[in-house]
Amino acid sequence: MKLKHLEMTLQPIRGYYHPRAALEQYQTPAPLAARLLYHALMKGDIEGKTVCDLGCGTGVLAIGAALLGADRVRAVDCDQKAVEGANANAAQLDAHVEFIVADVRDDALPGLLESCDTVIMNPPFGAQKAHADRPFIDLALSIASVTYSIFNAGSAQFIKTYTAQRAEIDEKVGGIFPIKRTFSFHTHDVQEIEVEILRLIRKQ
Repeated sequence: MKLKHLEMTLQPIRGYYHPRAALEQYQTPAPLAARLLYHALMKGDIEGKTVCDLGCGTGVLAIGAALLGADRVRAVDCDQKAVEGANANAAQLDAHVEFIVADVRDDALPGLLESCDTVIMNPPFGAQKAHADRPFIDLALSIASVTYSIFNAGSAQFIKTYTAQRAEIDEKVGGIFPIKRTFSFHTHDVQEIEVEILRLIRKQ
C-alpha cells in the first residue's frame, strides 16, 4: 500500500464521540498517522510484527498498522467510549485489532500486554497535565525494542534526557497536527501545531 493510499484509507475514520479535554483527546489526523506508519513500515517495524498502540483513542494508528500487515495489533486506552468507537472504526475497515481498556499507569498492564516488537503512539502533549506523556514513554520502553511517537516540536532534547539510560533517538521526522475547534477554550477554528515523530531504540 502506497503512502497516499494509506492516508486516503485512514481519512474516513471517525473521531471522538465525546472528547475529554483532561485526556487531550484530539483525533490524530490521517496524513500524520499515515506518515508515522509508512515510515515504520519502510524501516521493517510493521509488517509481520507484533505492534502495540498506547493511548489508541479512536484507533487510527492501530488500524493502520493492521492494514499494513502487522501480525498482531493490540491497542490500549483508558476511555471505554473511545475504545468502543475504535472498535467500530476497525470493523468498518475490516482491520483486526485487539482493544484493551486500561490505564497505561496500571502496574499490571506490562504483564497483560507482554512484549511486542513495535510501539506506535500519540500520547498527550501535557497541555492539561504536565508530563502526561511520561507514563506512555515508560511503558513503551518496557515492552518494545522500537517506539514511534508523536511529540510537540522541540521535545527531542527532553526525550533524549528523559530516556538517556534506556533508549536513543534514532530518527526525527517533522509534521503538522491541525487541531480543530473542539473545546470551549479553543479560540480558532483550526490551529496547526508543529510536531515531530521520534523513533526510539531501546538500549540493550
